[in-house]
Amino acid sequence: MVNVQPDDPGATAMRLSALGGILGAIAASSCCIAPLVLFSLGISGAWIGNLTTLAPYQPYFIAATLACLGYGYWLVYRRNKIACAEGACARPLPNHIVKVGLILATIIIAGAIAFDLFAPLLLNS
Repeated sequence: MVNVQPDDPGATAMRLSALGGILGAIAASSCCIAPLVLFSLGISGAWIGNLTTLAPYQPYFIAATLACLGYGYWLVYRRNKIACAEGACARPLPNHIVKVGLILATIIIAGAIAFDLFAPLLLNS
C-alpha cells in the first residue's frame, strides 16, 4: 500500500487520474455503448440519437482515457513510498476507492474498444 499524507499532492493526483479515466471512458463509450445500454434499460428519447455525433471524437477520448489510466496506475502501484520521518510514519491513504475507479474505467474503455472491433461481426450476422 502506498503511504501518503492526506495533504500530499500525490493523493490528489491519484484521485484526479481515476476521475479522468472514468470520465474519459464514459465519453469514449458515449457514441456506441451508451445508447445501446440506455435502450436496453428502456430509456428512450430523441436526444439519444444525438450521441452518435460524438463518434468522430472517440479516438481522442480513448487516447486521453488511456493516458489518465496509465498515469493513475503508475501513481497507485509504482510510486515510491514516502519514508518515515523520525519514527512517525504518514497515515496510509485508503486508496481502494481509487483502485476501484481505475478498474471500472479500464473495464468501460475495454468495452468501448471491443465494441468497435466486434460490432461489425455481430451486426452483420
